Amino acid sequence: MAESWVNSAERIGADLHLELSGPGGRRAALIRALREAVREGRLAPGTRLPPYRSLAADLGVARNTVADAYAELVAEGWLTARQGSGTRVAERAEPLGAPERVPKKAPPRARGPRHDLRQGTPDASSFPRAAWLASYRRALQQAPNAAFGPGDPAGRVELREALTEYLARARGVRTEPGRIVICSGFAHALRLLFPGVLRGPLAVESYGLGFHRELLAAASVRTVPLSLDEDGAQVGELGRERAVLLTPAHQFPTGGPLHPERRAAVVDWARARGGVILEDDYDGEFRYDRKPVGAVQGLDPERVVHIGSVSKSLSPALRLGWMVLPRRYVDAVLAVKGEREAWASVLEQLTLADFLASGSYDRHVRRMRQRYRGRRDRLVAALAERAPHIEVTGIAAGLHAVLRLPPGTERSAVKAATWQGVALDGLAGFRHPEATMSAPDGLVVGYATPSEHAYGAALEALCGALPPGP
Repeated sequence: MAESWVNSAERIGADLHLELSGPGGRRAALIRALREAVREGRLAPGTRLPPYRSLAADLGVARNTVADAYAELVAEGWLTARQGSGTRVAERAEPLGAPERVPKKAPPRARGPRHDLRQGTPDASSFPRAAWLASYRRALQQAPNAAFGPGDPAGRVELREALTEYLARARGVRTEPGRIVICSGFAHALRLLFPGVLRGPLAVESYGLGFHRELLAAASVRTVPLSLDEDGAQVGELGRERAVLLTPAHQFPTGGPLHPERRAAVVDWARARGGVILEDDYDGEFRYDRKPVGAVQGLDPERVVHIGSVSKSLSPALRLGWMVLPRRYVDAVLAVKGEREAWASVLEQLTLADFLASGSYDRHVRRMRQRYRGRRDRLVAALAERAPHIEVTGIAAGLHAVLRLPPGTERSAVKAATWQGVALDGLAGFRHPEATMSAPDGLVVGYATPSEHAYGAALEALCGALPPGP
């Protein structure tokens, strides 16, 4: 016969499973089971056992059976019993008769780079924990009961209302809550749009994230590269494409905003062709040496899908983003998303709504804008001193800079950086495979990720990896 119990009334550590089996009566079986639990480490030294009455009730045995088993094990030295302290496993290095323990080898530690200067990640140590927790508590206290039921695929109305106000004020977006759909980030937005709502071919900038191109290719969407210059994407190259994806506030990764004339030109193209502009506003809040650049969406809300997230401003761990859609696409996007919200946590949506409405988001962005500007200035100063032959571009906004290298040196510079323990990206890794524009050598250096105390060493290692001057 075998019996098992899990005691939840008394706090004895991890759940304990006992099997009362083998020869002899219940008392002998219980003694064997308790010895085995101590021997195997399931009952650690100092663990308090349940009162014999509770254990007897759980096991369905007589109280005297448990009391006698405890007394036997106390006499043998397995257990101790003191008035007011209860019955506990004896404190000793090894139980009597226990097999020799073989120390476990520590798992090998992954050897990553000492300095992370890859683009795309904000300073994780600067996440506003206290302010976010305060918003979470308020949101939880004020949330209606309906918030804890199946989620609206459009997202919580509280967040869509807060975004309507914030995007109009900070980014010049013209919208209303009914035209905003909450998603888990830019990649999720692309998955919702292609191929269920929009179709290719899709014009893209010659330099951008390869992950996005791969995602589109998996959806059978062909991408056509547009050349870039100091004024952004050359939208005059647009032809028979049905849509275009741009980063107009700060071209990724080369830097710089889309020129006002080209903004107007791409809107005219969309109107004439019946096309649509996808506006990736990935770091629109972070500008340093220029006036704010508003969203292209403000020029024609019915021709632009404005996509944003908190991945750069707060943390990619939140998985919160949004699409501001032309009216004609709202129902189609919601149909693709499904009847219930399955992507973005409702509680985090409510928290972000409070974070925006309370002004905490604005305060955090202003604080981080100053911090990242300081990081950028330290990078520029270090390069001016240690590598004055290296041109730094794309630094008026964003969280990264592009270092222009002498021709033919990009690959060796990336390899040298790896030897220095620095993780960064070469510019070639962002180039569209069908791009026809010139391919300059360069490094994409993210200055947001390292902590403050580690940033100086990261810059020192970076400068040591750069090719020498003439």
